[in-house]
Amino acid sequence: MRTSHNKNKNPSAFKKNNFKNNNDDSPIIPANVALPEITLRVIIIGVILTVVLAAANAYLGLKVGTTVSASIPAAVISMAILRFFRDSNILENTMVQIMASVGESLTAGIAFILPALVILHVWEDFNYWQTVITGLLGGGLGVLFTIPLRRALLQDKTLRYPEAIAIGNVLKASAAKEKGEMRSLTIGGLIGAVIALFQGGFQILSDSFQFWVKNGTAVFGFGLGFSPALIAAGYIVGVNVAISVLIGIALGWLAGVPVLSWYYGMAQTGTGNEVAIAVWQQYIRYMGVGTMMIGGLWTLITLFKPVVHSMAVSISTLRDIRLGKKKESIRTELDIPIQYVFLGTAILLVPIFILIANNIIPHGLQITENFRYIIAGFSTFYILIGGFVFCSIMAYFAGLIGSTNSPVSGLLVCALLLICLIFIGFFSFQPAWSQELKEMIGTVVAIGSMVIIGAALAISNDTMQDLKVGQIVGATPWKQQVMLILGVIVSAFVIPPILKLLYHAYGIGGVFPRPGMNPAQMLAAPQAGLMATVAKGAFSHTLEWGMIGVGAGIAVVCVVIDEILKQNYHTRLPVLAVGLGIYLPVDASVPVVIGGFLAYFIERKLYSTYQRGTTSGEQQINKHRHRGLLLACGIVAGASLMGVVLAIPFAITQSSDALRLMPDQFASFAGILSLLVTMILCAWIYRTVLKKNVKI
Repeated sequence: MRTSHNKNKNPSAFKKNNFKNNNDDSPIIPANVALPEITLRVIIIGVILTVVLAAANAYLGLKVGTTVSASIPAAVISMAILRFFRDSNILENTMVQIMASVGESLTAGIAFILPALVILHVWEDFNYWQTVITGLLGGGLGVLFTIPLRRALLQDKTLRYPEAIAIGNVLKASAAKEKGEMRSLTIGGLIGAVIALFQGGFQILSDSFQFWVKNGTAVFGFGLGFSPALIAAGYIVGVNVAISVLIGIALGWLAGVPVLSWYYGMAQTGTGNEVAIAVWQQYIRYMGVGTMMIGGLWTLITLFKPVVHSMAVSISTLRDIRLGKKKESIRTELDIPIQYVFLGTAILLVPIFILIANNIIPHGLQITENFRYIIAGFSTFYILIGGFVFCSIMAYFAGLIGSTNSPVSGLLVCALLLICLIFIGFFSFQPAWSQELKEMIGTVVAIGSMVIIGAALAISNDTMQDLKVGQIVGATPWKQQVMLILGVIVSAFVIPPILKLLYHAYGIGGVFPRPGMNPAQMLAAPQAGLMATVAKGAFSHTLEWGMIGVGAGIAVVCVVIDEILKQNYHTRLPVLAVGLGIYLPVDASVPVVIGGFLAYFIERKLYSTYQRGTTSGEQQINKHRHRGLLLACGIVAGASLMGVVLAIPFAITQSSDALRLMPDQFASFAGILSLLVTMILCAWIYRTVLKKNVKI
C-alpha cells in the first residue's frame, strides 16, 4: 500500500513511507510525485561507471564474441555508491544505471563489427575520430529510433522484459529496505554468483554439456546449458516463450544436425561434438537467420498500428501545446518531443552520408564521384529505413527474451544480407564493372553500414530495457532518454583507444599490426569475422541461401500457427522465439527452456493448492509468484555481477582460464556435476517458492 503523502516532494520522507510490498503494475514513484533525477552526482557516477564497464567488456567482445550485460551490475554498484548520500532516491539510481549500461551496449555494437574493416584490410588501424563519429552516429540513432516505440512496446502485455523486471525489483527492494524482499534477492544473488564463479571462473562446473555421437553417416545427440542467469530469465519470461524456443531447438539441433550431417557427408570428419558445432556454424544458424528475418517483418506489421498511434499521440500533444490548450501532461509519459526526434534523425543522416562517401568507400577505385555519392546515398537511406526496422525488432527482443540473450549478431546478419542483396541488384546494372570491383565495393560498404546499424541495434536493445525499468520505478522518460544520449557520447570517446590498445597488444582476427606477435594471444573477434565472411560470401555467391530459405518457410508456418492459437486458444507461438532457438547455440537456449518449464510446474502446483477465483486464493498465489520473481531476479543479478567481476582478472591476464582449477582430463566430470547442480537449483527454487511459512 502507498501512503497518502504522494505530494510530498521530500525524497527521504517519501522513501520512508511509500515503499511497501506491492504486486500491481503501477510505478513505484507515482506520476504526481517529483523527485530529483538528473543531478551532478548522477552524472559523475554515471560517467565513471560507463568508462569502467565499457573497458571491461571490450576484451571479452573481441576475445570470445560476447559481452557481459552491464545493466544489473550497474544498478547494484550505483545503489551501493548512492547509499553514502542520505538524500539520494531511487530515480537517481535508475539514471546512473541507465547511463552506465550504455557503455557495455555500445562496446558490443562496435566491437562486433568494426574490426571486420581491419580483417578485410580496409582499415590499417582503428582511426580515433572515425571510430568516435561512428559510435556517436549509430548510438544516437539507436536512442532516437526507440523513442516512438516506447508506448507501443511497453503496453504489450505479452512482453515480460525479464532483466528490466529484475533491475526494477532490485532497485525497489533496496529503496524499500523490506527484509523479506531483500532476503530473497540476496539469497538468489549469492547462489547465482557462486554458480557463475564455479562455472566461468574456477571452471569446476561447466556452463554446457555436449553429447553428439556418430551413427553411420549421421551425427545424433543433444546439448545442454547450465547458466543460472538464463535459467532465471527463462523463469521470468514463462512457458510460452520456452515452448517456442524448444521448438526451435528441436528443428535446428535435434533434427537439423542429423539430417544435415548426413546430407553433406560431414559425419566422416572430426568427433561427434566437432561435427555438430560445424553443422550449426555452416548451416543451421543461417536457417535461424531466415526464420528471424520473416518473423521480424511479421512482428513489425503487428507493431505498425500501435507505433503510428504512439507518434500521433505525441504530435497531438505538441499541437495542443502550440494552440495554448490546457492539457495535463503525465510526467511518466513525457518523451523527448517527436519533432526533435525527427529533426535529430535528419541531422545525423548528413554526417553518415559524408562518412560513407569519404571514409568507408575506398579511394582509388575505378568509379566516378557520382557513383560514389549514389552508393553512399543508397547506404544512408538503408541505414535510415533498415536501421529503424531492425532496431524495432531488437527492442522487441529485449521484452521477449531479455537483453543478454537477444541475438544482436543474428539480426546483424539479417540486415547485412538484405543490404548485400540490394547492392547485388544494383551492381547488375553496371556490366562494365568487374566482379572483383563489385565484391570490393559491396563488401566494404555493406560492412561499413552495418557498423552504424550494429551500434544502433545494441543501443535500442538496451534503451527499451532501460525504459521498462523507468516505467517500473516511475522515472521520467525524456530524462532517461537524455541520460542514454549522454552515455552514448561518453562511450563513443572511450571505446576507440581501448580497441586500439587491444589491437596493438594482441592483434585481431588474424591481422597483426607488427611482425613477431604471438598468434596464440590473438583476439579472434568471432562476430566481426562472421560479418566479413557473410558479406564476402554474398557477393561471391557462396552463401547458404538455401538454408535461409528453409528458415523463412519455417517462419511462415509458425506465423500461421500463432494466428490460429491466438484466435482460438488464447495462447501464442512467438515466431521470433522459434528463430532464436534455431539460431542460438544450445548452451544459450536450453537454460531458458528449463526456467520456463520450471515456472510452469510451479504455477500448476499453485493452482492445485489454492482456489483460483477467490480473493484469498489469488492473494496466496500472487504472494508465491512474487517470491519466485524475486528469487529469479536475484539469481540474474548475482550471476551478471559475477560476470563483470571475472572480466577483471581475465583482462589482466589476457586469458579466460586465469582462475581455472579443473584439469582438462576431468572436463566431462564438470559437465555431469553441472547437471546435478542445475537439478538441485531447480528443486531449491521449486521448494522455496511453494513453501508456505516464508514471509515476504
